[in-house]
Amino acid sequence: MSISSKYLFSQSSALRAVGRAAVGSLMRTVQHPQALPGPWLEQELPPRNDDLVRAYVRHVGGDPSLYRGRLPPHFVPQWGFDLVGRVLAQAGYPLTRVINAGFRLENREPLVSGETLFVKARLESVEADDRRAKLTARLITGTRHASEALVAEWRTYVPIASADKSNGGEKPKNGRHAAAVPVSAREVAFFRLKKDAGLDFAKLTGDINPIHWVPALARAAGFRSCILHGFSTFARAYEAVTRNVFSGDVNAIRSMEARFTRPLVLPAAVGVYAVLGERVGRVYVGDAPGAGAYLEGEFERRDDHE
Repeated sequence: MSISSKYLFSQSSALRAVGRAAVGSLMRTVQHPQALPGPWLEQELPPRNDDLVRAYVRHVGGDPSLYRGRLPPHFVPQWGFDLVGRVLAQAGYPLTRVINAGFRLENREPLVSGETLFVKARLESVEADDRRAKLTARLITGTRHASEALVAEWRTYVPIASADKSNGGEKPKNGRHAAAVPVSAREVAFFRLKKDAGLDFAKLTGDINPIHWVPALARAAGFRSCILHGFSTFARAYEAVTRNVFSGDVNAIRSMEARFTRPLVLPAAVGVYAVLGERVGRVYVGDAPGAGAYLEGEFERRDDHE
């Protein structure tokens, strides 16, 4: 079932960030920061809408009943998109071309729902070569109960050279090995993603980059068709591990990080695969064991005494 467009009314801050990025890219008025890490920017945000949160959890394959009284940590782009966009703009690159390269979450405390969110972000690092600029931003979310409940790290890049255009992610670049799902990995979830999965995720989070829901613009950007958001792929992997590795224990994951290794073109049918360790496990999103991966990452189980 498609997601209602009514949720777009909850995305005002994210939509403002998109507009600010577009205008900033045209006017090129932003300045490089004097030093890195850059200064903290802070925001105070109202509680998230419960109906929106439930719709989002269901959309990424989770069970809303497991999150009673708390927010799913991978929902952080919904309230962090605005502030992270502002700190990334400090690097002076056109943000309309930003591509998510990776993401990391650290769950320090449960993020209580129904409370004001205190959010701060800063630009951590900038690395540039003749092809792309790699930008990293850190965002910390807290409430009155826990000032630093959730730490998130955005890893993005901005293509600089025209040679960076993708062909849909079929080939590795610069001789880098293509990520693959290990043959020994165990399937923990399977998703059939409709062609409008990107549009639905945009309605729920405000991440309205048109390469996720307008086929013509996705093709103009070098993809075969629309591609799924990296944050959506991450959230589905997180929920698959929570539900099917940790039996629905939303306290189990202490941290999870992932690299988005190639675009996931919609529609698609993909699995989430895991390789389990004593405290640290590996997670992949891909077509099958032995085949290419769209996401590869690592999760750490919380110690029983934490």
